[in-house]
Amino acid sequence: MSYDSGIAALSIAIGQDARTFDADGPLPEIPRPTRARAAAKRVVALAKRENLTVRQIAGRLGGYGGLAVMGTPRMIADQMEEWAGDGSQRRLQRHVPLSAGRARRFRQQGRPELQRRGIFRTEYEGATLRENLGLPRPRTASSRPRPRLRSKRLPSTSDAR
Repeated sequence: MSYDSGIAALSIAIGQDARTFDADGPLPEIPRPTRARAAAKRVVALAKRENLTVRQIAGRLGGYGGLAVMGTPRMIADQMEEWAGDGSQRRLQRHVPLSAGRARRFRQQGRPELQRRGIFRTEYEGATLRENLGLPRPRTASSRPRPRLRSKRLPSTSDAR
């Protein structure tokens, strides 16, 4: 796990940029976060309980959710391009607790940059999510064979006599 990825995961967890912290020092006092309060409390408690340095915390956090990155859309695209081109065929997913505004900004600025570099699709092949995932069409009620019912001869009024 790279330090940059771990420090990005730490920054996300505490709700502030941890790149300015002394990597080999203790976690500084974290002001009350405006989001991810529970995550920040867990990180601070872990750091105090085990007397961890920022580097140690980043190493632990970076290993839980996979690779993480933060920065400008261009910086993020650079890192994603490196991951996509390293031969591991790693699947890239956005799984970041972003505010609606930050997510919108990345869609507007980051996605076009990734598309320009050829590491994010510009079109989908199929017309449905199922087709794009390569899943077979489900059998619908109209395409399933209907059970054959045997017709029973109902007794007529003349048979009852």
